[in-house]
Amino acid sequence: MNLNEIVNHTSEWLKGTGPNSDIVISSRIRLARNLEKIPFPHWAHPEEGEKVFLEIEKAKAKSDFLRHATTFGLANIDNVDKQLLVERHLMSYEHAQKTDHKAVIIDNDEIISIMVNEEDHLRIQVMQSGFNIFEAWNIINRIDDDLGKELKYAYSTEWGYLTACPTNTGTGMRGSVMLHLPALVMSRHIDRVMAAIAKLSFTTRGLYGEGTQASGNFFQISNQVSLGHSEEEIISNINGLIRQIVDQEKQAREALLQTNRPVLEDRVHRSFGTLKSAYIISSQETVELLSMVRLGYDLGLLKDIDGRKINELFIITQPAHLQKMEGKKLTQQERDVKRAQIIRSKLNL
Repeated sequence: MNLNEIVNHTSEWLKGTGPNSDIVISSRIRLARNLEKIPFPHWAHPEEGEKVFLEIEKAKAKSDFLRHATTFGLANIDNVDKQLLVERHLMSYEHAQKTDHKAVIIDNDEIISIMVNEEDHLRIQVMQSGFNIFEAWNIINRIDDDLGKELKYAYSTEWGYLTACPTNTGTGMRGSVMLHLPALVMSRHIDRVMAAIAKLSFTTRGLYGEGTQASGNFFQISNQVSLGHSEEEIISNINGLIRQIVDQEKQAREALLQTNRPVLEDRVHRSFGTLKSAYIISSQETVELLSMVRLGYDLGLLKDIDGRKINELFIITQPAHLQKMEGKKLTQQERDVKRAQIIRSKLNL
């Protein structure tokens, strides 16, 4: 994998395939693991962080899933490339900070990524397009078994896998699903849905995870509790909750079509028209407008448009992607101009 060519590759989370992909953007499973007898990354000395990195590299070489994956040492890549990996959901914003002895391991399909020495020694992630939480679990479980044969994990028979944050102790697992819920937002039912989610011990975040607000009607929903539940129980709970939300979004979309179709069509076509004609546009406005265009496409209100292009625009219009395509750093205004240019070229064909 080459970071200079990655912008031409469609991220797994935006392929627009898989079950219920009109509403469920992606499904992700993440496992937190630590090596025994070595302090957690925030407490480890530099030589301990280096030891963790080397041990994981040895284990990677023996894994059927990872031996062809690429390791990027974060100290060796610039800030634009780090932001590029964040925008593609391959690592967290926090991981891009203080990069000594940190790395990210990525497979060629961008389905698997492993953050080395983030909050935990390993943050293993598997992403699937659409509502595919069970398939994500099947893949990550086998990767975990592979690595567990070579690495001695920090594990307690009483508490389970030991992690830097107590909320991850137990299975060390977080399952999350990215949803596009414009109809629930437009019908003003989203607050009720979010309140119900919180009562069930799930958390809701924005497009880029922890610390981000929902934008473009995208909501990332994940379990809060890892301790005291098996992996299968957690996944089953997530699956049941997401199915209910998908059903509610479908009902809200149908209601909008039946009771407020003119207003819906107006918003969709205004959004499409703005994107096709703007000569300067911000990242935030782009996401909001693309959200409405995506809804229009999914409901059949927009004809002769390629849904894959809409998904592609969500990511290639992000700041680091724009700069990688331009081959140089850009000011904010230069990015806003470049963004509008790319959108016009994609939508006016």
